[in-house]
Amino acid sequence: MKLILPLAAIAAGILAAIEPGTPAYRFDEVKSKVLRAPGGDEAAEVRVAAGDTASAGDLVRTGFWGKAVLSVPERKARFEIGSSTRARLAAGTPGVLLTVERGRIKAFFEALTDGSAEARTVAAPGALLAVRGTRYGLEVAKDGRSFLAVFEGTVEVRPTKAGAPPLLVRADEACTFGPKAEPLSVPMRSMGMSEHSWGMHGGTGMSSGSEHGMPGAAPDGKMPQSHGGGSRGSTPMGPKGH
Repeated sequence: MKLILPLAAIAAGILAAIEPGTPAYRFDEVKSKVLRAPGGDEAAEVRVAAGDTASAGDLVRTGFWGKAVLSVPERKARFEIGSSTRARLAAGTPGVLLTVERGRIKAFFEALTDGSAEARTVAAPGALLAVRGTRYGLEVAKDGRSFLAVFEGTVEVRPTKAGAPPLLVRADEACTFGPKAEPLSVPMRSMGMSEHSWGMHGGTGMSSGSEHGMPGAAPDGKMPQSHGGGSRGSTPMGPKGH
């Protein structure tokens, strides 16, 4: 009996790991302090090293200097997780690979060439972000306000608020949204921003608690008004565009 129970537990773990539809996560790179809480239990947090794996439901937390590159090979997705960030892996919503609670990520999605319609979605307070082959930056503030900058491809911002229409945000556009704010997009150039500058300055400063929240914003954190460059009213992607 002493051998049976451990073997049964190992078998159960293997079955859970290969359960269809459950993505596998791998830490390709780790810098400084990065912690993983199995199943979201922060009392059981462990330090992460390059090459470690993670499972659906885990919480990932980075320290002030911490950074990590987290990949999901079978979904052709990769996330660069910035410092002082909290993110949950596949936290129960179908198709969601990552939920950003606070902080900053840069997401890379390769185009799916095998005809797969697997959803590849990132969740943030107030919206889901669905993609084709895409590259974008996302920053989430303490109060849930979020700033999205699309560098390549198109992101469909789907508000979780009932009745709020989706918005397509295309390459070289930026968008703000939140639990109480519908998405609004403008050209990044109107904010003096590019992918290079976003990377150099580590995002917009929202997650670090800056007073105005984002570059080019008014003191109340609102985006400047679009002058014909916004995407409101665009047709949302169909099921094959995820």
